[in-house]
Amino acid sequence: MEQEALLNLSEQMRVIISCALVVAAYLVDFLCCKLLIPVIRKIAARTAFKWDNYLTGGKVLHNIFHLIPPVTFLVALPLLYPGQNWTSFVTKALYIYLIVIGTRLINEFISSLYAISSDSDLLRDKPMKGVYQMLKVLVVCVAVILTLGVLLERDFTTLLAGLGASAAVLMLIFKDTILGLVAGIQLSAHDMLRPGDWIVMEKYGVNGTVEEVTLNTVKVRNWDNTIVTVPPYALVSDSFQNWRGMRESEGRRVARSLNIDVNSIRFCTPEELERFSSEAWTEGRALDSNTVNLGLFRTATEHYLCTLAQVNTDLRILVRQLEPTSEGLPIQLYFFTREKDWVAHEHIAADVIEHIIATMPRFGLRLFQKPTGEDIKNHWKSTSRD
Repeated sequence: MEQEALLNLSEQMRVIISCALVVAAYLVDFLCCKLLIPVIRKIAARTAFKWDNYLTGGKVLHNIFHLIPPVTFLVALPLLYPGQNWTSFVTKALYIYLIVIGTRLINEFISSLYAISSDSDLLRDKPMKGVYQMLKVLVVCVAVILTLGVLLERDFTTLLAGLGASAAVLMLIFKDTILGLVAGIQLSAHDMLRPGDWIVMEKYGVNGTVEEVTLNTVKVRNWDNTIVTVPPYALVSDSFQNWRGMRESEGRRVARSLNIDVNSIRFCTPEELERFSSEAWTEGRALDSNTVNLGLFRTATEHYLCTLAQVNTDLRILVRQLEPTSEGLPIQLYFFTREKDWVAHEHIAADVIEHIIATMPRFGLRLFQKPTGEDIKNHWKSTSRD
C-alpha cells in the first residue's frame, strides 16, 4: 500500500519529499556529531576502561553517523523514483560515497586499535605500526576494487579473479610493502626490535635509538642527532647489534687495557714486601722473594674494583694479561658497572682507570708510551751536558 501511494505521488511532491529527506538526513548527522558524540565521550571517560576513550575520542563515531545520509538515500531512491533511468547513476554515486565513508570508518577504527595497543603494557614495545599500516592498505585496496565493481557493474569475485591473474605484477609493484610487512611480523614475533632500543648497523651508518618502526622504514636517531632510515627487511636479512640486553641486565661492561712497560716488571724488594704485607688485599697471600710486582698490582686492582659501590660484584671481575706486543704487556680490566647510562658509565670507567694509573708507581710499574719529540729533545739535552 505504501509503495502504491508513493507511485501515485506527483513529481512536485516527490521533489519536496526528496529535499525533506536530504535535509532530515544531514540534520540528524549534524545533531548526532554535535550533541550525541560529546555525551558518549563523557560516559566513556567515566568508565574504568581506557579502550573506549580511544574509540570515542577519534573520528570513529563521526564516520558512523556520516553513514546515515547515503543509507537513507539508497533506501528511499527506488521508492520515490522507480523505473527512472537517471537513478542508476545516482545509485552508483551513493554506493561509491558509502564505500569512501566505510573505508574512512575502518581506517579510523584501525588507528584507534593502534592507539590502544600503544597504551597496552603487553604491546607497547612491539613494532606494531607497520602491521596496522598494512591493514589500512588492504582496506584501501578492497575499497578500490569495490569502487571499480560499482563503476563497471561487475561482481566483486570476478574482479578478484582478474587481479589474481596479474598477481606477479602487483607483487612487483608492492614489493617493498610486502617485504616490509613480512619483516615487521618477524621483528615483532621474535622480539628482535622495539621502539627505544639502541641498535648498531655499521653498514648503514646506524648507531642510535629506534624512534619508529613503520611498514616501509625504521627510523633511528643517531647519537649525533642525525636521522637514519633503513627498510625493515634490511634488519632481517642483515645483522645488527641490539643493546637492549645490556640495558635489561644487571650491569654494563668495561673492558679497558693498559700497556705495561715490560722493563718495569721485576721481583719485589724486601722493603716493598714489608710495606705491602700490611695491606688488606695481601691477606692469605704468601709474600717472598719470588713475588713479582705485576702480580701484586693485579691482586690490588681486583680488590679495589670489588670495594667500589658502582661496580656490580655479582658479575665477573677480572684483571688479566693479554698477549705481549711491541708496545708492552697489556693488562685488561674487565668488570661491570651498575650504572648503564652512557655518560655515567663512562665517568665511572674513567675514574677507575685514572686511579689505577696513579697507583702504578707504588708497585714500581710504568705505562708504555712511545717517545715524543719533547722526549727526544730532553734526551739530547741530557746527553750533551754529560
